[in-house]
Amino acid sequence: MDGKYKGLKGYSSLYFEKIAILGVGLMGASFAKAVRKLGITAKICGYGRNETTLAWAKENTIIDCYDTTLSGLAKGADLIILATPVGTFEKLAVEISPFLKQGAIVTDVGSVKGSLVYTLEGLMPKGVHFVGAHPIAGKDQSGMKASSDILYKGALCIVTPTDNTDLTALETVKALWSAIGCSVKTLTPEKHDEIFSSISHLPHIAAYAMINVIAEISDTFFEYAGKGFKDTTRIAGSSPDIWSDICLLNKENITSHIGIYIEKLNAILTHIKNSSKDGLIKEFDNARALRKKMNDCLHSNIEDCIDNV
Repeated sequence: MDGKYKGLKGYSSLYFEKIAILGVGLMGASFAKAVRKLGITAKICGYGRNETTLAWAKENTIIDCYDTTLSGLAKGADLIILATPVGTFEKLAVEISPFLKQGAIVTDVGSVKGSLVYTLEGLMPKGVHFVGAHPIAGKDQSGMKASSDILYKGALCIVTPTDNTDLTALETVKALWSAIGCSVKTLTPEKHDEIFSSISHLPHIAAYAMINVIAEISDTFFEYAGKGFKDTTRIAGSSPDIWSDICLLNKENITSHIGIYIEKLNAILTHIKNSSKDGLIKEFDNARALRKKMNDCLHSNIEDCIDNV
């Protein structure tokens, strides 16, 4: 890529003259702060719906410049990050593709891959490469004011190449997330969506549902909520726009997994109705043992965990 390399130990070729970020919210702004701290780019530019918000980001040195047009944002960009809700990716890719320069890399921070990766690959002009990425990081708060230059530090980042992925672009994206502080692993887009439907998407849906259940029983009960309830439902504070897109784009996996969840709830419901303490103990003991196994797994090799999913 063009420009004089400023230097980053261990990543001698990792430098971008211009990084363009579509969506300067929690994920996009945290990415901007992380790459600025590394010193691997000359310019970080942002794009979003709210010019006032973008101006604030520039004033607070999250970004160096912003543009309210995709043509202006894309001009001269070596790396383009899609950090808007995943439901907007395809439309943005269509609109930005005529302005992308040869050799540019387009990647993302979205938590749905599957067919979306193949769609985005197909929308890239010749000489421009898409590489899907999903850093497993976030907060229950949204927006750039909640962003942090260490949001991704120590996180797992899943990269989802296909048979058509350019190998140089792939290695660049992997090196980028490694430099930011992530542990980088590779999955097919299909396997990614199957896994994260169960361990991420379903829990978010359950948390949203739990809050709505309590409200339906009596919203006055919330004032009695303790740490356990707050911990269990923390992720219900996540962005509805982001999570509605995720549900619709990964609907086949999610509907299947919700069905299994309902079956497990019904099994517990049956044991309670039948006053079956043995049945309840069996269900709870099994869950506790699996929770311990998961905890042990998180402290070992993630690939071993994936092989057993």
